[in-house]
Amino acid sequence: MACAVSTETAEAAGLDPASPYRLAPSVSLRPEPFGALVYDFHTRRLSFLKTPTLVRVVRELAEQPDVTAALAAAEVPDAQRPHYLDALAGLASTGMIQPRGGTDEAG
Repeated sequence: MACAVSTETAEAAGLDPASPYRLAPSVSLRPEPFGALVYDFHTRRLSFLKTPTLVRVVRELAEQPDVTAALAAAEVPDAQRPHYLDALAGLASTGMIQPRGGTDEAG
């Protein structure tokens, strides 16, 4: 069984908390009282960020050296980080967020 602060679930879903990520260029965030609407103009996929804190984390991704630093910058408590990592893993699996660096940013 994984401990409460494990990153195993997120890593199993393909999100590496030690790597840099960003919002995909084709994705737009629209702030809402509950968090934000996330829309991908290429896939026409609509998602919801259900808390303002998750919106802060997603915005911080582009500014921070890795996912863990984005969580810290958004002031996510340690005990809640596994839930946020799972949410980010879901966004990564649908292409809403993507790794930064290398050839991923070309085009």
